[in-house]
Amino acid sequence: MPESPEVQALADELDERLRGRALTDVDVVEFRVTKTRARQPASLVGERVAAVTRHGKLLDVGFDGGAHLVVSLGRNGWARWAGGAGDADAPLPPTLVSFAFDGGSVLELTDSGGWVSLGCWVVDDPAEVPAVAKLGPDPADAGFTRADFDGAVAGRRKQVKAVLQDQESLAGIGNAYSDEILHRAKVSPVGHAAALSADDADRLFAATVGVIGGAVDARRGIPIDALKAAKVASMRAHGRAGEACPVCGDTIRDFSFASTTAQYCPTCQTGGEVLPLRGDGDGGGDGGDR
Repeated sequence: MPESPEVQALADELDERLRGRALTDVDVVEFRVTKTRARQPASLVGERVAAVTRHGKLLDVGFDGGAHLVVSLGRNGWARWAGGAGDADAPLPPTLVSFAFDGGSVLELTDSGGWVSLGCWVVDDPAEVPAVAKLGPDPADAGFTRADFDGAVAGRRKQVKAVLQDQESLAGIGNAYSDEILHRAKVSPVGHAAALSADDADRLFAATVGVIGGAVDARRGIPIDALKAAKVASMRAHGRAGEACPVCGDTIRDFSFASTTAQYCPTCQTGGEVLPLRGDGDGGGDGGDR
């Protein structure tokens, strides 16, 4: 799933390449992508791109006329330039919608999942998109503070990993970077946020800002077709099950979380406890909250 560092790098590349360019054609291959049925992406043809920005994990293409094309990449969505080389080791995911611009650039939005998770909205204000309106503070923002973090995390009767991934609490973090944050902070992913000690909270705040900010910096300037590989290569815990922990040497393990699998180090994070790997984990603790 694309997370804020990669979406920021995507937004930066699109802004550099498309700012000032006019949209000349739109081809919606999969109608389910369009979420504003009364306002189709084709209504933007003829307008020029003013800026491309990011809200959490969502992309925002603003046009001179005041409209915004907001894109949720969902679980398996991404973008590519038409005619790119792609990955020789994997088939190209299907294009669900494409946007042609003057100057010859064609941007394709893809989705490699078994169900359509990619979504596009055409709105006058990005806050008209519910997923944008509900976003919590973003750890990638320069103005993100300890007070923002404490407001999102402190006292929550919910597993820490679930809080980190809750977009209404903290914007932009998903399964991969929450694993990395918790590993760096040496915090158990399944402990409740309300049970964090003062030292735990200090380490978790520092890790959240450090991991996300460092990843944003590290992805800057990487071409969008290489961002996924760069993200995978940077991981120290996520996706490393069976490998040695780079901190203590213990074996990184899988555990079930919500509808997916995550990774952790027993020695660094759970006091040696091995977390269950099962098919019915709910990732939400006892279901309570504040």
